[in-house]
Amino acid sequence: MLKSLVCLLSIFAVSSYNEVAVLYGNAQNINVSNSCVSFTVSSGTGCAWMCNYCANSLGTTNYYFKDGVCMYEPGGCVGNPQIGVQYTCCAN
Repeated sequence: MLKSLVCLLSIFAVSSYNEVAVLYGNAQNINVSNSCVSFTVSSGTGCAWMCNYCANSLGTTNYYFKDGVCMYEPGGCVGNPQIGVQYTCCAN
């Protein structure tokens, strides 16, 4: 019973976080499955936001983008995300 309650609360927490991200972080079409999260971005959203979003959504800083759109270099997370393209990041 306790495991079921914890599982339900975890699902609620992920759902709530994703809804907040949609409202305030320019992420759209969020889909969390297994250890990956997929989303699209709107104008003005860069890799710094995307990397932060993935780390928060996946609960780890040990993740990668399936298409390599963003990556870490000295000074931060860099890349060139495109509007309307679906990006997926997955925990290692």
